[in-house]
Amino acid sequence: MSSNFAKILSSSRAKKVYVIVSALLALLLVCDNIVMPWFVSQGGIVEVPEVMGLKFERAQTILDSLGLQARQGEVRPDLKYPLGTVIAQAPAAGAKVRPGRRIYLSVSGGEPIAEIPTLKGRSLRDAKFALERVGLELGPTTYVPSEDFPPNTVIDQAAPAGTRIRRGSFVSVVISQGKEADRIAVPEVVGKILPEAEKILTQRGLKVGNISYQENLELLPSTVLAQYPRGGELVGLGQPIDLFVVQVGAKKPKEVLEN
Repeated sequence: MSSNFAKILSSSRAKKVYVIVSALLALLLVCDNIVMPWFVSQGGIVEVPEVMGLKFERAQTILDSLGLQARQGEVRPDLKYPLGTVIAQAPAAGAKVRPGRRIYLSVSGGEPIAEIPTLKGRSLRDAKFALERVGLELGPTTYVPSEDFPPNTVIDQAAPAGTRIRRGSFVSVVISQGKEADRIAVPEVVGKILPEAEKILTQRGLKVGNISYQENLELLPSTVLAQYPRGGELVGLGQPIDLFVVQVGAKKPKEVLEN
């Protein structure tokens, strides 16, 4: 008797749980399909629009029309988006927010810009470093005789100091070769072993400048990979010639045995 009574109670309880769960599901469906749309239509919730890629003023107008407040955030360089356009927004497009919510917009500052430094009067090495410090590169160099500037000194530059150009751009310069009588042709030492290259340069009245070592698995250690100024260029007596040399002790990769 007691067992049957327990089964009845258990069955009754299960039915109540089922009824409650069904009611909750029905309530959720009603909220999702009826209450929420009504609430949105009454201005209770606004869906954030997509404004990325728009000019800030246009994005501000769209947000204002929906009762949202546009706020300009950071301005940062960007290669993809033109100057003054929105490149990020928070909250993101599609977010449900209340009217009056602030939407923060990051704006493109355009391409990264660098200002060309003063190069005239600098040595070629200093000019190269000065350009690299601001994100620019040394472009093609032209050598001309000069009575007023010592050899390897910048006597002119392609664009005046203060010119604003895109970062990563090349800036060409004109370099003094010194007086006509004092100039000699730089011997070609690429492919020579370092001691031999040093001997050739000193015999021609030149100096060995900076020696930079680089790994190279194809050439013998101490082989000259490159030189600056290049072979054939006219320079003044005593001009340092920078050399790029294969690093001593570079190990060749182990051969892969075929099966």
